[in-house]
Amino acid sequence: MSVTASAPGKINLFFTVGALQDDGFHEVVSVYHALNLRETVTVTAASDFSLTVSGITEGVPTDESNLAIRAAKFVSRSPLAIHIDKRVPVAGGMGGGSADAAAVVVAASKIAGATYSIPATVELGSDVPFAILGGTALGTGRGEILTPLETTGELHWVLVPANYGLSTPEVYRTLDQLRPIAEPRDPMALISALREGDPRKIATLLHNDLQQAALHLRPELQETIAALEAAGALRAMVSGSGPTILALAENASEASRIAAACGGIATSGPSEGATT
Repeated sequence: MSVTASAPGKINLFFTVGALQDDGFHEVVSVYHALNLRETVTVTAASDFSLTVSGITEGVPTDESNLAIRAAKFVSRSPLAIHIDKRVPVAGGMGGGSADAAAVVVAASKIAGATYSIPATVELGSDVPFAILGGTALGTGRGEILTPLETTGELHWVLVPANYGLSTPEVYRTLDQLRPIAEPRDPMALISALREGDPRKIATLLHNDLQQAALHLRPELQETIAALEAAGALRAMVSGSGPTILALAENASEASRIAAACGGIATSGPSEGATT
């Protein structure tokens, strides 16, 4: 028996990071946005757990370190063979690994006849619950406490991946070193703008606390931001912990034009969550 499922990559339209807690984590406030850039996963009953990958393959582990295998074991006691058709850039701050895990959870649960709760999948990582939920959502806690948000219309994005990665823990450590105190920000203005659906208004309200640290570690990312805005993007910024840069465009044709000019990927959102 085989089941195929897909799940979306994501960007963070708003991301604030609280002070470092005693447990070594930070509380965050995030506005997640699922993209029509999806990972497709096929799960098949097998004699051993295994993983193969097509599409974007460089830098993707196929052993037990891959989150997809952890996700299969989270749902099923019986071995499963997993194949990922990977379309979300690797190590780009866009949740591709979490999307793989989300798609595996949905597909494997059908094969195993198992049930799962979205909050429980935080055991696999803070972004996995959102990859299952999809759409646009407010995330609090470590990002896993989700509240779906109402949006109007479709937003059009350009994503420019880098040819290198950025360590998420290093980005957080750098942020803690760079700023003397965590300053809270309120996402409500952006949440209201998302309900209205005006991309120009939304552009002024995009925010990412981690951008400061990502640019400190990789100053050349500022050149990509500047190039996207010079090409006509309404706003460009680091996506999550980077190094992918996201840019909001006025419409689909503008997104395609800007992507061609800057070597990026044109996509849109919001997209539905993990589904078979």
